[in-house]
Amino acid sequence: MQISTRNQFKGRATVLRIGQINADVSVDIGGGDQINALITTKSLENLGIRDGVEVFALVKASSVMVMSGSTPLKLSARNQLRGRVIRCKRGAVNGEVAIQLPGGGTVTAIITNESIDGLELKEGVEAIAVFKSTSVILGVGL
Repeated sequence: MQISTRNQFKGRATVLRIGQINADVSVDIGGGDQINALITTKSLENLGIRDGVEVFALVKASSVMVMSGSTPLKLSARNQLRGRVIRCKRGAVNGEVAIQLPGGGTVTAIITNESIDGLELKEGVEAIAVFKSTSVILGVGL
């Protein structure tokens, strides 16, 4: 299957908490980075996700926010991946920002050109990709 989601991370799952409705899953994507996903308990069971299972974490680029690397904020969004901008491509209204992670992965965000300017994003600067755990879709290989 091919998927339009550009942010596709392969990793190993750790089930942190299982509730009646939702499960909190952490995915080790390498390089010291983790992605947290909040999925339904039914999905956890249907997919057979348990500790150590290989999973894919998917995040749409439009769900990713970007902060400058020097921003001193505490956020409720648990997924905060720090890296360096490797590409800023402007469109008519929005631009595409790609951030290289220490483990070799890349996170792509679609943000406004105004935000690119306001955050002074350009190749080589440190940036943080931010997204909520509810924006993460988990999948397993067949």
